[in-house]
Amino acid sequence: MHHHHPSLVPKAPVRRLVLLVLLLLVVPIAVSAGKYMLGDRSVSWQSADRSSAGLLPPAAEHPEALIRVFAARTVRWRGIFAVHSWIVVKPAGASRYTRYDYTAWGDPIRVNGFVADGRWFGDLPQLIAAADGEEAAAMIPKIEAAIKSYKLSAYGDYRAWPGPNSNTFVAAALAAVPELRTTLPPTAIGKDYPWDGGWIGLTPSGTGIRATLGGYAGLTLGWIEGIEVNVLGAVLGVDVRRPAIKLPGLGRIGLSPI
Repeated sequence: MHHHHPSLVPKAPVRRLVLLVLLLLVVPIAVSAGKYMLGDRSVSWQSADRSSAGLLPPAAEHPEALIRVFAARTVRWRGIFAVHSWIVVKPAGASRYTRYDYTAWGDPIRVNGFVADGRWFGDLPQLIAAADGEEAAAMIPKIEAAIKSYKLSAYGDYRAWPGPNSNTFVAAALAAVPELRTTLPPTAIGKDYPWDGGWIGLTPSGTGIRATLGGYAGLTLGWIEGIEVNVLGAVLGVDVRRPAIKLPGLGRIGLSPI
């Protein structure tokens, strides 16, 4: 009789868990792809709407300091998987907003390349984080310093996957202001890329730890971030603080993060 070596055959519960994780990664992406296929793709992305979505008051009418973090589905088929995120700041008394993006074209760090609360090639931005007044005023210099000292700002540094991309840049800026108590959505592929080079470190919110293999795989455990598993950029997670599940492609389902 041949005996199977017990350690070579995974136990049924382990196999079931692996299968479940694969389903939880694949099914949401398939649903997201379906939504994309059924959506209106007749508009070419170059001519897509990039006008203001009306999410910010006119700067002149809002004298106090303000910070906003936005995310919107990225261009064309990549929007099945990913959002593009950006940061908007306005010091107290400033007559205009300043928007920071990190893009694949032009200077990697773009300042006011787009309308502060503009649609991203037709897609309506979602608000990810907000701060106002003195709280925002105290954070803006830290965000601006983090942007100035961001290491991956040369031509050719940008990589859509697994990073460093727009979401890596925003995550690095947010790490300078843990008091903003926010995290990018699971669809912000690139947020887990180790911009500081570390394999293991604190989460951007400073409320937990994360381990990453160059952004290709990783595990995040934090009060603000929740529990997140990253498999090739697809993020699966649970938010306990503001109950929600986080799925690749579909994003966050549950209580709003704000």
